[in-house]
Amino acid sequence: MVENSIEALKIIVTVSILFVWFIRYDNIKKEFIEYGYATWFRDFIGILKISFSIMLHSGDSAVVAIGSIGIAFLMLGAVATHIRVGSEFRRYIASVSMLLITSFIAYHAILL
Repeated sequence: MVENSIEALKIIVTVSILFVWFIRYDNIKKEFIEYGYATWFRDFIGILKISFSIMLHSGDSAVVAIGSIGIAFLMLGAVATHIRVGSEFRRYIASVSMLLITSFIAYHAILL
């Protein structure tokens, strides 16, 4: 039961990241400009998020741990950015949710 829940969370994370970085990429470009980040930084973050999300589906728990910790770290940066620029919580609740989900996946990959 827990394994199925973890797999479902991994799929949710990956689909969410792919949706945001491919389907809603124009929105990402606007946000990174709004936050004062360079285009190379935006692209680097996108490459990391997509790479880490793919790692979640590895059969090796160490790779899953690296992927989930990587996404959690990036989500922590997203939350910090939203707080820094004074965003309303509704604008970054998705980042907080992803931080919690990927932390749970990391916990499961490392300790269980």
